[in-house]
Amino acid sequence: MTTTYTVGYLIGSLAKASINRKLAKALVKLAPPELEMREIPIGDLPLYSYDYDADYPEVARKFKQSIADVDAILFVTPEYNRSIPGALKNAIDWASRPWGQNSFARKPSGLIGTSPGAIGTAVAQQQLRGVLCFCNSPLMNTVEAYIQFKPGLIDDEGVVSNDDTAEFLRNYLSEYAQFVKRVLTVLPRGG
Repeated sequence: MTTTYTVGYLIGSLAKASINRKLAKALVKLAPPELEMREIPIGDLPLYSYDYDADYPEVARKFKQSIADVDAILFVTPEYNRSIPGALKNAIDWASRPWGQNSFARKPSGLIGTSPGAIGTAVAQQQLRGVLCFCNSPLMNTVEAYIQFKPGLIDDEGVVSNDDTAEFLRNYLSEYAQFVKRVLTVLPRGG
């Protein structure tokens, strides 16, 4: 019997026509059967301030609960100015606070992103690795996935036009599924 893992994915871009949203749709289509993919939206979160720590707004409580309800997290993110998009960093700040209530602790995570540039989202992902390390989120370090987006690579429905790219994404998701299983075998949920 195959175990199914629920993966919450966060899209780092708020843009409706985001190429990373297209990538996320492709990942949902290409995911192996043991991964149940579920978007965790970040766009309605206000800017984080510790002034909220005593009484989180409802939208932030729901966001934290969405993370608690999944087995693993997948970040699908662009790179803005050689860094993590502000909306994504804001979401991570909400999820990791208040002190002692870090939603990412012991939750396996993976990173992937696409950009028109040749290095994909390598710099943003490197910075995101540092943040997630601090958040005590076990992170899949290989296979790394920096996708150079070219016009027509992925359509609005998430269909990948390049067979090599589709195969790479399938392999990435297969490796991610194995990583999640390994982490959750060693660090069972609720443990």
